[in-house]
Amino acid sequence: MFVVLCFLLLNVQNIFLEYTMNKYIIIVALGALSFGMLSSFAKIAYGEGYSPAEITLTQALMGTLILWSIAIFRKIKNGEKLTLNWRLLLAGTSMGSSAYTYYLSVAYIPASLAIVLLMQITWLSIIIEWIFFKKRPSYIEVGSAVFIIFGTILAGNLLDLSSANVSFKGILLSLLSALLYTLYIVFTSKVGKETPMFEKSALMTSGSAMIIFLINCEAITNSTHLDFGLLQWGTFLAIFGTVIPPICFTVGMPKIGAGLSSVLLTLELPAAVFCAHIILGEKVTLLQIAGIAIMLGAIIYLNIYKAKKEKVMQTETAIC
Repeated sequence: MFVVLCFLLLNVQNIFLEYTMNKYIIIVALGALSFGMLSSFAKIAYGEGYSPAEITLTQALMGTLILWSIAIFRKIKNGEKLTLNWRLLLAGTSMGSSAYTYYLSVAYIPASLAIVLLMQITWLSIIIEWIFFKKRPSYIEVGSAVFIIFGTILAGNLLDLSSANVSFKGILLSLLSALLYTLYIVFTSKVGKETPMFEKSALMTSGSAMIIFLINCEAITNSTHLDFGLLQWGTFLAIFGTVIPPICFTVGMPKIGAGLSSVLLTLELPAAVFCAHIILGEKVTLLQIAGIAIMLGAIIYLNIYKAKKEKVMQTETAIC
């Protein structure tokens, strides 16, 4: 008994650290899972007569309201002044455009295919960084991109589009969403680093709501579906898509590191496919599962490679 007690006392720090690490891993994973299930519920809302424009705008407006309430409350509590970064507001327009085109694509193609196509952000970001920031991709990045595209063909059942009854318009919309989301990720990572998380999210969500309204101004003003049901859907999607994920990522990511965080974010893909299968009854074949596994493997490997490369560069900089 005494030996066991001594062992526990000597290892209490390691036990505590392991518990803490596991807690933050779960928090980040919950954020990814929360974001992944949205497309299935959006499709249910379409079945009730609501349009992608109505759903995305209401989600953005409710998310803006919730995030600004939290940001202002925190500012008042800490006795700080609220500062507006107009670049973040502008950056939010790419987020809003991406959300709208993604939800619009779900109206034409299965939710599981939409999320698979959205995952092209991994290799699209490599191309955009090469074009805009002259960051030449490595052989590993190119190889990973090839595997992701190959996995996408299998996961999306794109070898047999005729039997899959897939709309080319939906595919193009989903790929456009991936491109817009990639631009959002790349450019927002360069601005607003000094802005607090809730304030940053509120500004970008405000920009998102503005661009969605401008794109669909006529349809929104003439809508006959502006009712309590739409408000319920918008609030639900805002909580699980606009509020919970950024909070989870902000709390957990700094504790577990970029490498592990990037790996956990890939849970969004299986979560979306699983929800589409369970909630919407979308068929998922073994070939599609194999494609998803190839995609996840390539994305995880690429993220681990990037994290190690960044760590080596930081170490070399510190030595110099």
